[in-house]
Amino acid sequence: MSIIIKQIEMIERIDQLIRMEATGPVDKLVERLHISKTKLYRIIHLMRQLNAPIEYDFQVQSFVYATSVDFQFRFFTSENDQNELAAYA
Repeated sequence: MSIIIKQIEMIERIDQLIRMEATGPVDKLVERLHISKTKLYRIIHLMRQLNAPIEYDFQVQSFVYATSVDFQFRFFTSENDQNELAAYA
């Protein structure tokens, strides 16, 4: 189970860096995240399968989102949380 949690945490971290346009070049990103290039590309591929419009912008040397997106992974326990989620939709 911890493998799934670690993968979700890595997706959240990469998402945060992409939003800030602060991933930097691939070599720097894998150093920062302490993962291999292969693992990074697998995660990026997975995110794309989940409809993340990820591109690499050579001008800013960072992964970016081609369009604005929102990513959220959590469970909702009450009607208030569900209403909050509906407000984002």
